[in-house]
Amino acid sequence: MQDQAVFVGVDASKAELVSGIHGQPGCAALPNQDAPVAAWLQTLPPGAKVAVESTGECHLTLVRQAVRLGVTVYVLNARDVYFYAKALGMRAKTDRVDARVIARYLAEHHAQLRPYQPPSPVQAEIERLLGQRWVAVTKRTALRQALRGSSAIEQQIQQLDASFDSLLQTIDQRIEQLIDTDPTLKASQRQLLTIVGVGSQASALLSSLLARLQFASADALVAFSGLDPRAQDSGRSHGKRRPSKRGSPDLRRQMYMVAMSACHSKVFGPVYQQLRSRGFKTTEALVILARKLLRVAYAVWRSGKPFEPERFTVPA
Repeated sequence: MQDQAVFVGVDASKAELVSGIHGQPGCAALPNQDAPVAAWLQTLPPGAKVAVESTGECHLTLVRQAVRLGVTVYVLNARDVYFYAKALGMRAKTDRVDARVIARYLAEHHAQLRPYQPPSPVQAEIERLLGQRWVAVTKRTALRQALRGSSAIEQQIQQLDASFDSLLQTIDQRIEQLIDTDPTLKASQRQLLTIVGVGSQASALLSSLLARLQFASADALVAFSGLDPRAQDSGRSHGKRRPSKRGSPDLRRQMYMVAMSACHSKVFGPVYQQLRSRGFKTTEALVILARKLLRVAYAVWRSGKPFEPERFTVPA
């Protein structure tokens, strides 16, 4: 007779981890540090499954130690857990309550979840740099708007802008250096860059992601991005389809930027214009185009062949 699976939910904060086991009373707390976390993981029964929400960097110690010790660990979307807790009618929100909710969520949904797969050091640095680059770009835009019209400090504003240029250039150079160290990533990026609209940042992210995670199909990749349409139907009423946004915000953001570039091209411009003529608003059309481009990227990566624009036809 097989032992019953053990499902462990963990609420992570900077200082400590609070864990709860599904079906068992009580919770335990321990410092969020390598040694205590490793010692605790080794007390779990063989085959135990552990889940934690993605919370900035607070969950990384647990994830790293679990992978090192061969413990199956899942990193959950915080939005999914939040709405799950609401559906359960939870009236309180504490670390202990959250840990038990996560454990229950894992017990009920583990068959549909993807265990965490750690990136290689190169992949981890590429993805981290891309995230930092996006933060720098957004902060730069915010500063430009906040300081607009300040003629008295125009020189300082220009110096600040030049500093941002230098920072972004340094990040881009470092990403390129990292890709050059991995022939597989380099070859993958080279193929993805042949897709109209795909630039250096999107190709770097896609190359790293597709090398790390084994997606069964283009549909699985689209679902991972959160660009998959969410139905809102009731009876004979059919509501608008909107992105589920249940996946990677980094990938979703990059593909939206790719769509913004591709919609002005000769290849994908007609697709975008057809969507607009069908009544879709600008953002809606760009989201649909982003989803199409992600499928194209998957096909190019899977085949290992360059993108062939002449084979892309506008749907009737």
